[in-house]
Amino acid sequence: MNPEQKRPEEQPEQPAQGGEDAVHRAAVSAYAETAAESEPRAAEPMPEDEQEATATPEEQAAAPSIEELSAALTEARAEAEALREQLRDQLLRARAEAENLKRRHANELEKAHKFALDGFVRELLGVRDSLELGYLAAQDEGADVAKLREGTALTLKLLGDVMDKFGVGQVDPIDQPFDPEFHQAMSMQPREDVAPNTVVEVIQKGYTLNGRLVRPALVLVSQQPA
Repeated sequence: MNPEQKRPEEQPEQPAQGGEDAVHRAAVSAYAETAAESEPRAAEPMPEDEQEATATPEEQAAAPSIEELSAALTEARAEAEALREQLRDQLLRARAEAENLKRRHANELEKAHKFALDGFVRELLGVRDSLELGYLAAQDEGADVAKLREGTALTLKLLGDVMDKFGVGQVDPIDQPFDPEFHQAMSMQPREDVAPNTVVEVIQKGYTLNGRLVRPALVLVSQQPA
């Protein structure tokens, strides 16, 4: 070959792309290992026996002993037992008081039913006394009829006051429309001077107790003449 013949220009060698990536990854891995070794490691938990061995004398002295714990437990049990007995005693007392209260209420209710008319009877005794006095006065042959009538009227007034006091009302429906709830018709009477179905005569008065019918009034009722 002619030495003067020109050789083709030699191009500079370029490193392969894959080699650069491998170098970069190796550098990053080395840096990560160095950083991990420099970080402080978390302390591993110490076993309990080693912790007890490393406790200070002050801490060991402050911890309660088994005897102290046993005594405290015994005392707590005694207090709980005493509280239980106290609550049981209170429960028994409450039950006894409830039974006594129930029995007392039953006795009072029985007495109320038995002596419900006590006040009415006391007031009625005065009426009886007045009637007896009038009867004794009428036995005299020379008794004044006018005074007997006056005494009888006063006795009737006294009886009416007692009945009003205890809610006993009189049903006297003369000249009133017939009411089957409070009146009992004994007969029908043709009348032209009054409207039909009117009470024209009261044979026997009726009575109510606090608005409730005790005895209906026996009446004659008018009707339209045939």
